Amino acid sequence: MSGVMTQWLERQAAARERRGQVRRPLPRAANEEFIDLASNDYLGLSTDPRVAGAAAEAASRWGAGATSSRLVAGTTQLHLELEQELALLAGMESALVFSSGYLANIGVITALGGPGTLIVADEHCHASMIDGFRLSRARTESFAHSSVEEAGRLLASRKEPRAMIAVESVYSVLGDEAPLADLLALAEQHDAVLLIDEAHSLGVTGAGSFQGRGSVAGTALAGHANVVVTATLSKALGSQGGAVLGSALLREHLLNRARSFIFDTGLAPASAAAALAAARIIRDEPWRAGSVHSNAAALAGGLAPALARRGAVPDRTAGAVQSIPMPSAESALAAAESARRAGVRVGCFRPPSVPDGISRLRLTARATLTSEDIEDSCAVLRGILEELP
Repeated sequence: MSGVMTQWLERQAAARERRGQVRRPLPRAANEEFIDLASNDYLGLSTDPRVAGAAAEAASRWGAGATSSRLVAGTTQLHLELEQELALLAGMESALVFSSGYLANIGVITALGGPGTLIVADEHCHASMIDGFRLSRARTESFAHSSVEEAGRLLASRKEPRAMIAVESVYSVLGDEAPLADLLALAEQHDAVLLIDEAHSLGVTGAGSFQGRGSVAGTALAGHANVVVTATLSKALGSQGGAVLGSALLREHLLNRARSFIFDTGLAPASAAAALAAARIIRDEPWRAGSVHSNAAALAGGLAPALARRGAVPDRTAGAVQSIPMPSAESALAAAESARRAGVRVGCFRPPSVPDGISRLRLTARATLTSEDIEDSCAVLRGILEELP
């Protein structure tokens, strides 16, 4: 590597160290003895024998990989069954599976974007959506978090013939829910596409008989001509991959225009089979989503006294995520390490991963947590919070 590039890399490393923004992977062992409040395995399905068994059987039958692009030889019957099951689960007409949720967002945004499209995006949108905006070459304007009024003003002044409103149904850091009904009305008023990322809600949110099927299913959003949904298979479904859900016409367009689909090797058959098994479990066992919510409430209640003494409360949540603001990146990192040493794994979100620049501990209230897990983890975290400056 050139001397100039090496010097620049050294300066970048030193700057990250000063800001408390150094990130390193923390390898975990199989069956480790930790209380898991960090992973996105919201329903505990990644280790469910039905899901793991489906993956093993698919790997044995179809091989370890898809072998090529979905448009060459990479589509198996598993992919098509998974797409049908996901569409049914979310209440959409059709689905197209990508090899990751990141690529699903990039694929649909770039395929629908371009110089003739205005994108108005919530300022808390995930990095995968932001990269999609940049790659799409569409004019993109951000609006204040969950401000339907500001989004409306941006749409009202547009000159482009097409428009897209981009949001997450449940946001990944704060865990709060987007005002989807109001955003749908706005999309109808301005003839815009409403793109909803269901990464943190599929498997977790939903009311009544649609519990666990996400924030779109069972509402006026499901199957609506103005609505496009993206989802990941790597969180509540416990597998890997992503999907775009919408009309059959949209699916056909993505097959021909979404570069992150056309030029990428298809999702591995084992991951497709695991996600398919998980989707059916979510449909048949809605109680799992209810357990997420009851565990989230228990975590919030157990931490409330320690936070109240600091004049703080956990950020409001619509699903599994509990977000605790921290004084600094350094204190967040130290708190997460203290929790890890005590047998509790928590997420540590620091700039630039947090949309408002506030470092946080991020807890995920998984369905498989026991009451003892919650009591023990709250005791550990209360002690850590009480020691903060």
